[in-house]
Amino acid sequence: MIFNDFLKSIAQLTDRRFRKVLWLGIGLTLILLAAITALFVGLIGWAVPDGTTLPFIGEVRWVGDLLSFAAVGLMIFLSIFLMVPVASAFTGLFLDEVAAAVEDRHYPHLPPAKPVGFYEAFRESVNFFGVLIAVNIVALIFYFFVGPFAPVLFWVVNGYLLGREYFQMVAARRIGNTAATALRKKHGLKIWAAGILMAMPLSVPLLNLLVPVLGAATFTHQFHRLSLSSGDSAHQSH
Repeated sequence: MIFNDFLKSIAQLTDRRFRKVLWLGIGLTLILLAAITALFVGLIGWAVPDGTTLPFIGEVRWVGDLLSFAAVGLMIFLSIFLMVPVASAFTGLFLDEVAAAVEDRHYPHLPPAKPVGFYEAFRESVNFFGVLIAVNIVALIFYFFVGPFAPVLFWVVNGYLLGREYFQMVAARRIGNTAATALRKKHGLKIWAAGILMAMPLSVPLLNLLVPVLGAATFTHQFHRLSLSSGDSAHQSH
């Protein structure tokens, strides 16, 4: 059933609203990372002016340039790891549009969902980004101890995070946060399994950029399937 949800999401990638959210997420991510890089380089230029004097060497004029180039290289390297978390956070701002596109095609009998306010979406996205980064930094310590099983640990950890946050956000727009939390806890293992399926493409460059949109769509399908099987009001009353 989880694979069916995923395959239906892949089949809808040509949807105009899917493409819009995908490019918005990637575009905003690139702008943010470029702005951080420019700020970082500017701070280095301010802190290390031309004509820096080094002990035993004297005055040199290339230290600032060297550090600036190093900063750009560092940010490019970090972008490999930050691209997906940042894109996921930005996609959270437009998750409602992805979920609505899925519902329009597959669940047209449902009434419009409660729209998610920009402030609420922004807060949830920032919180998700913070948790995603913090947990993965801690997990880095354990990656060294599990050796060849590090990718499995990565999938398990990020699968839990993706499942928890995306399912909660998708469900809350239909049944509210309290009922969404109850439904998520009731089907925790199924949601975690779906999250692991979403986390696996995170290991594949370029393909991982599709994960935020595919995740939002897949968990929309899963929510409606689990909601229907549980007799939840999102389907029961319509």
